[in-house]
Amino acid sequence: MAGSKKKTQADERLMIGTKIKERRQKKRLTLEDLAAKTGLTKSVLVKIEKDETVPPLGTLLKLSKALDISMANFFEDEVELERISVTRSGERVRVKRRPHHQEGEVDYIYESLESKNPNKHMEPFLVEFLPLETGDMVFMSHEGEEFHYVLEGKVEFRTDDRVEVLYPGDSLYFESEINHSFRSLEGKPARVVAAVWSRP
Repeated sequence: MAGSKKKTQADERLMIGTKIKERRQKKRLTLEDLAAKTGLTKSVLVKIEKDETVPPLGTLLKLSKALDISMANFFEDEVELERISVTRSGERVRVKRRPHHQEGEVDYIYESLESKNPNKHMEPFLVEFLPLETGDMVFMSHEGEEFHYVLEGKVEFRTDDRVEVLYPGDSLYFESEINHSFRSLEGKPARVVAAVWSRP
């Protein structure tokens, strides 16, 4: 019970949009500048900065590159370089969609598995893909590569011209410039360990 309370408190403290806005202003970028750098629309950026929209991992990756910071900065208030970093289960923060889905909104739940090292080359996450209708799947593309290892459930990986079904123990590695989306094929979330890498 105490662990779940800690996570709830962490959720309330996690203001990704506020951190993005502060960094954008520090770099003296307008919303138009950031839109041009990321390919995101100004309206989506406004919703993200107001913490009205929860950005997917691909969007966070684009924003971190455009703002010249590590994704770790979105999950911790203060980030220091650590050559060895241990993240306890109670320290992780769950990021999930709002009850009413909006444009640019995440359609899965994720937790950063390492948020202390700003200079790491991989971004590891625990992801829960939700059961969705095909028409509700949100497709994403971004620079880099991704690795996914299925822990629980039955996952569908879909691109514009390919569909793969993954089971526990299966893994997937792909170039994330490919338009892609995931969903659980069961009536409950499917859990996956994912590592996202972006080219420098």
